[in-house]
Amino acid sequence: MRGFMEGLIERPQTVAEQVANVLREAIASGSLKAGTTLRQDELAEQFGFSRMPIRDALRQLEAEGIVSIHPTKGAHVAGMDGAEIAEIYAVRELLECEALRLSVPALPCAKLEEAEQVLDQIEAERNAGRWGALNRAFHLSLYDACGNRRLLDLIEAHHNAADRYVRILLSNLDYRTRSQDEHRDLLAACRRRDEKKAVSVLRQHLREGSDTLVNAIDGGGLSRKS
Repeated sequence: MRGFMEGLIERPQTVAEQVANVLREAIASGSLKAGTTLRQDELAEQFGFSRMPIRDALRQLEAEGIVSIHPTKGAHVAGMDGAEIAEIYAVRELLECEALRLSVPALPCAKLEEAEQVLDQIEAERNAGRWGALNRAFHLSLYDACGNRRLLDLIEAHHNAADRYVRILLSNLDYRTRSQDEHRDLLAACRRRDEKKAVSVLRQHLREGSDTLVNAIDGGGLSRKS
């Protein structure tokens, strides 16, 4: 019965998760700028919910590193920071390389085809707002067979935290062609079931993305308040 039902029913989102998704998208797209104050009462009125799910949504985004909450000053959109980027990508490297290592030997052909289709979508997509979600879908499709749901949940949470940085990397820093080449190399290694090569490509891919973003921010190429 479990196999029959798996994938057919998704866990319904809580109100807090729905609010967090909307705010996360607004922050990643730049509609909510770094430093913007997020007042619970105003958000509750805008969303039409009580303050409790708003508070829970802000706490969730705080855990992802994209909202800061001060005991007396309240919540605001976190600024972009080179140290934060380095931390997020360092954790991603640890989690994703392990997930890929576990997944490659058992990765079904259907997931490999799904990953390739996502890469084709990235190349065809002109809306930069979609690139972060598609990038996440590509990576997660390759980790799907790792057999560890908690690991995948942690990876997805760090992809959410990295989303606005990924969009900047792929658009403002004109990194999409390079990223796609690395994605193709990663997929090719997975098709060959070359676990060591795949992990090596992924590790380098994440490190170079992190270095590019950190250098852009620390060098003033990107504003911490935009």
